[in-house]
Amino acid sequence: MNYLRSFIPWLVFAAVSSAGWQWGALAGLVTAAALLVADRAAGLSLDYRLLEYGTILFFAALSVLAFARPDSGLQMYGRALSTGWLALIAWVSIAAQRPFTMGIARRMAPPEVWHTPLFRRINVVLTAAWALSFTLTALAQTAVSAYHGNAIYSIVIQIAGFVLPIRFTAAYPERARARFMENSGARNDIQGDMAS
Repeated sequence: MNYLRSFIPWLVFAAVSSAGWQWGALAGLVTAAALLVADRAAGLSLDYRLLEYGTILFFAALSVLAFARPDSGLQMYGRALSTGWLALIAWVSIAAQRPFTMGIARRMAPPEVWHTPLFRRINVVLTAAWALSFTLTALAQTAVSAYHGNAIYSIVIQIAGFVLPIRFTAAYPERARARFMENSGARNDIQGDMAS
């Protein structure tokens, strides 16, 4: 559920946009800022928060655009733009060696594992999975919007773009830890044999 919390501003944007994309953008901005303030008040570090900062930046820019030009043709590409921005945040967070999933994972994992190579590797893989999903979703949403596809296609694409990485996120860390433990045991056996 910690992963879903990070996407609450995007869900608010989607829900409120039916009243006007400018109101959706403003609601997303207010929600993102409130969540970041709440995290700070709870004593959580603001390190590894590229997703949160990127979300605030996106909704601030979109609010300005949407209120200045409520009839802009970009409104039709709202889902593609938002998912594309999420893809950009995810790819940049990997390039900056601060995978966005680390900020979320640190809420669940004990501090003693935060700086281990395994923790970092798991989060790079998870962030890459989210980045790929967001990229493909944004491309698909662009095609649906450009060809005036049925709204149901857009909804199915958006749901799949979140459900698939959520499922991967739920399963991958345990598999990675098991593989690590298995490899560590094999290495220890080899080292024990060499010492004999």
